[in-house]
Amino acid sequence: MAAIYKIGSPKSEMVAKIQRVLHLIPDGIYGQLTREAVTAWQKENGLTADGIVGAATLAKMFPDVAKDSLGLKMSKRTITDIVVHCTASKENVKMTVDQIRALHMKPESKGGRGWSDIGYHYVVLLDGTIEPGRDIDKIGAHVSGYNSHSIGVVYVGGLDKDGKPKDTRNELQKNALRNLLIKLKELYPKAKISGHRDFSPDKNNNGIIEPHEWIKSCPCFDAKKEYAKL
Repeated sequence: MAAIYKIGSPKSEMVAKIQRVLHLIPDGIYGQLTREAVTAWQKENGLTADGIVGAATLAKMFPDVAKDSLGLKMSKRTITDIVVHCTASKENVKMTVDQIRALHMKPESKGGRGWSDIGYHYVVLLDGTIEPGRDIDKIGAHVSGYNSHSIGVVYVGGLDKDGKPKDTRNELQKNALRNLLIKLKELYPKAKISGHRDFSPDKNNNGIIEPHEWIKSCPCFDAKKEYAKL
């Protein structure tokens, strides 16, 4: 279901981002003043003036957020798989590329991964910004046994407030992630798009990776199904 923002929505950075567009104080609280400002903005932009920020309003407010500014290049590696991940961080909690990189490079003895660089090649932040991670020509560290011929894409989130698996992508992240995958498919038309969990072992050999067989829930939604037609 597409994310919507309206009176009663939880306080969030996304609401604050909407308020900045409307020149309001960005306190992240969707109150009556925000609703009235949204309604007026929708009228001015030819949208249904209901004071609710859904997919259509978000797309109009942030038309450039999902556009590629990375200058994507073709990897020197043969790419057979594009793997979607989540950072396994809580909903609406900001996480930067540098933070992920630092965690991945921290020695295992200190709670890190001990890798040479960030494991993913592209990161989708909470505001829909797409940032590069590990150089695309270098083998990533994101799905054991498949790294040499794959590209790792991750969105920030994947856990609810209690730390349980949840598809926490907001509308900006969904748009940005889809746009990025479309562009990657243009570069690698034969590559398959899957979620990290789709690489779990088929323990009962029935040809289906079932939930009880998942090594982990990442990316907390069915990426293979959602992007099957890209």
